[in-house]
Amino acid sequence: MRLALPLAAILLSACAATLSACAATGETPADQRATIDRRTEEVLDRLFQESPSAQAQVERAAGYAVFSNFGIDFFLVGGGGGYGVAIQLPAGERTYMRMGEAGVGIGLGARDFRAVFVFENNDRLQQFLEGGWDASVEASAAAEADGSGASATGAASFNDGVAIYQLTETGLALRANLRGTKFWKDASLN
Repeated sequence: MRLALPLAAILLSACAATLSACAATGETPADQRATIDRRTEEVLDRLFQESPSAQAQVERAAGYAVFSNFGIDFFLVGGGGGYGVAIQLPAGERTYMRMGEAGVGIGLGARDFRAVFVFENNDRLQQFLEGGWDASVEASAAAEADGSGASATGAASFNDGVAIYQLTETGLALRANLRGTKFWKDASLN
């Protein structure tokens, strides 16, 4: 039992370090917004290249959100965080956001991925902007068979008004856990 307390402290410290490392870079809010905007365009370009039908889906949507996330799973606990922007169409109004996740379960690995949410209608977009998105149950095993570490997976159709695409960058994550992910407006960037 004595091992559990120091191990828990180490894990919490690792999760806190992960969250701080996931901040948008830049010295000023304008620099941070510019970083997020640049990365958003890079993610969309890659998504449209890997899934051409996603471009038409985004163009017909009420809006979309793009997030960069990094997380770790270390035995019984995990966590992560990231940032992104939600864009309301057709006006292009931007809302800068943060995300955080924590979980318990069996896992080991690191995840670096990009998520694109496509909102079929304005009601679903507004629900996301006002209340965030709260995902709670996840069970997955992900590894790249070809070793490239890059893939695009996700929904090709809307499910309850939202289609979600995930693009992975690096790492192997083997996990079966309960995880909570929350998205919220970033008061310092809006």
